[in-house]
Amino acid sequence: MLKDQVAVVTGGSRGIGRAIVLNLAKEGADVAVIYAGNKQAADETCSLAEKYTVKCEAYRCDVSNLDETKETVNTILNDFEKIDILVNNAGITRDGSIATMKEQDFDDVISVNLKGAYHMIRHCCRHFIHRRSGRIINISSVAGLTGNAGQANYASAKAGIIGLTKTVAKELAGRGITCNAVAPGFIDTDMTRQMPDKAREEVVAAIPLKHAGKPEDVANAVTFLAGEAASYITGEVIRVDGGLCI
Repeated sequence: MLKDQVAVVTGGSRGIGRAIVLNLAKEGADVAVIYAGNKQAADETCSLAEKYTVKCEAYRCDVSNLDETKETVNTILNDFEKIDILVNNAGITRDGSIATMKEQDFDDVISVNLKGAYHMIRHCCRHFIHRRSGRIINISSVAGLTGNAGQANYASAKAGIIGLTKTVAKELAGRGITCNAVAPGFIDTDMTRQMPDKAREEVVAAIPLKHAGKPEDVANAVTFLAGEAASYITGEVIRVDGGLCI
């Protein structure tokens, strides 16, 4: 149970992020939901979370912006008085082959997916250090483990998340703070549903369990890492991929 704990979830308004918010709320955590632009979706997520009789507030923030993230973290600390759990889930895609990928598309994905996590960790870590406790969970991807054609920017960012996770784990372990990553595989979300049927079928056929994962599968791994049962786990990358990367 996570009763009386406060979690911050970036990219928490939809998809995997929403599932994480609701799972943490179900376990009793109050949640601050950070979203980029869709206020309606963020408010809807908060309404769903509040059914578990927890506090849930939405905050608009561009995680790629150092100053905005600092201001948002300070506002959350003022509103909730503390932060126990940080989940860095915010991410975007700008797919394309390496030969034709625009520099801006590469930079945008790195800025949100990788620097966004760095910004949030940087602004939360002093609070964690002061309290000598904290759980940081970063959402990576199997693309960061294996690479993925057409996603040089995304795979690079997600591989960077793994390096960031291991480094932060080493730096903060002495202060009672853990930092782990979850690497989802092919998850059934709005984004993957937009793929052509044939492409989806080919991906699913390559998964040993022979079906796509659910956002809740990723959320379950995050909730485990946030809880007491994972207190002796740090610097780890947990794949949630149905065996895709065995």
